[in-house]
Amino acid sequence: MYQWDFSILWDYRWIFLQGLGVTVSFTLAIIAGGLVVGLAAAIGLLSRFAVLRGVSLGFIEIFRCTPVLVQLIWCYYALPMLAGVEMTPVTASLLALSCYGGAFYAEIIRGGIVSIDAGQSEAASALGMTPALAMRRIILPQALRRMVPPLMNQSILQFKNTSLVSVLAVPDLVYQGQMAAHDSFRPLETYTAVAAAYFAILFPLTLFVRWRERRSEET
Repeated sequence: MYQWDFSILWDYRWIFLQGLGVTVSFTLAIIAGGLVVGLAAAIGLLSRFAVLRGVSLGFIEIFRCTPVLVQLIWCYYALPMLAGVEMTPVTASLLALSCYGGAFYAEIIRGGIVSIDAGQSEAASALGMTPALAMRRIILPQALRRMVPPLMNQSILQFKNTSLVSVLAVPDLVYQGQMAAHDSFRPLETYTAVAAAYFAILFPLTLFVRWRERRSEET
């Protein structure tokens, strides 16, 4: 029978902490990047210009309908050949995951914007506001309140997606766990600890999102 021994992991505590730091930092970066991309794509979807709507829709469908792991590998190996630029694993991972998250954020943002009564835009226009000004001062602030729970749910998925960057040798928590498992010959304890670290971070966030959703429904 297998004898569990988690004490061996204490010798690898610092690389686990370094990996966790990379994972958290990476998550924050791809959430920020994804929100920027998503906002731009959502505005494109709502544009009165058919070409801009088509480009935005094509971008969203490409990233929503292809596996994120394939996107990571494509951005690292294929994109540099097409664009003629050198790309590090970190840069490729940030680009792929930001675009992937942005495709989902775009639909959330678009849904939040169209849920606001059209009379709001008409009233802003009557006051002499430009469409951009009305969007920034009136529409988006109201829509944001409705978008928060689904945006947070997608951000939790983004956190979990960072585990895939280990395939490009980005030193995140999973990659450091792989190194520790190979060095210690204790893969069960190592990957259990990695899973526990993800759970310890994501479970409270999940509970918070559920609380926010209930608050939104009550108001």
